[in-house]
Amino acid sequence: MTFMGKALGGAAFAALAGLTTTAAMAEDFRIGLITPPQHIWTKAAEAFGTELAEASGGAHSLTVFPASQLGNESEMLQQLQTGALDMAFMTVAEVSNRARDFGAFYAPYLANDIEHAGQILRSDTAKSLLEQLPAEVGVVGTGYGMAGLRQIVSRGDITSAADLAGLKLRITPFEPILDFYNAFGAAPTPMPLPEVYDALANGQVDAIDMDAELIWVLKYYEQADTIVQSDHMMFPMVGLVSGKVWADMSGDDRAMVGELMAKHVDSTIDSYIEKEQGWLDQIAETGKTYTKVDESFFGDAVDKWNAIWSEKSAALDGLREVAADTAN
Repeated sequence: MTFMGKALGGAAFAALAGLTTTAAMAEDFRIGLITPPQHIWTKAAEAFGTELAEASGGAHSLTVFPASQLGNESEMLQQLQTGALDMAFMTVAEVSNRARDFGAFYAPYLANDIEHAGQILRSDTAKSLLEQLPAEVGVVGTGYGMAGLRQIVSRGDITSAADLAGLKLRITPFEPILDFYNAFGAAPTPMPLPEVYDALANGQVDAIDMDAELIWVLKYYEQADTIVQSDHMMFPMVGLVSGKVWADMSGDDRAMVGELMAKHVDSTIDSYIEKEQGWLDQIAETGKTYTKVDESFFGDAVDKWNAIWSEKSAALDGLREVAADTAN
């Protein structure tokens, strides 16, 4: 595993040099996540902490705060920027709200399948985007992980995207997915992860956009009539270190933290490649209506999204080239 931070250019490190703090370097680090304790990301963060303590001979420890204990992702990113939080495993969705080029990862059907999504995230083109983060966001990105591809869970019958028109559909609050669901007339409704099950159960939302792991593990299917396996977007994660905390680290600590975090965020890619189909198979066996669809299901919504985001993200063409080069 190569630490992505080593690829940061001189300009990025110059930006970091300007981030100063009066606090001493933290030895007992804190890392925040929105995912529940049993989630793959949370388990990867715990494994990172264990290996960090071992590699540092006990000099450093890591306390993991899952399930939005430290706030939602927007709040945690603000804490990273001020140095109040040391590290996070965070959706690229939230990062894209501050660094728009990252929105290109959510191009509908950019990835053909879960393995292809992993290849795109491990590409040099994807890694090069991390160089933007110190100057634009005030954080250091060590590498990418991911969750599974996105699916749709609905309280009602869904036979076409037209059936989603007007429905309150829970989304992660970020611009690329908002644009996607607006393109075919749904009513995308941003909502934090901990509120989703009850909102679906009581009809506060009609449908949700979610990955297979959480549909299965958190039993969202229990409140569903229809599950649509659409695989319409990848859902990347990025390992982040506060720029201010990073600036206070010694060179040796930067190398150790960066390489170990990169290793463990990358491990989530292999976990999803291994487990994704099993979750989907179990969901399909629940007795709910289960439909597998392709890009045509969404009509012209994909073309509409592409037209919008070709103007918003300079990274889109480069990621498309990577996707074409790595497609099976």
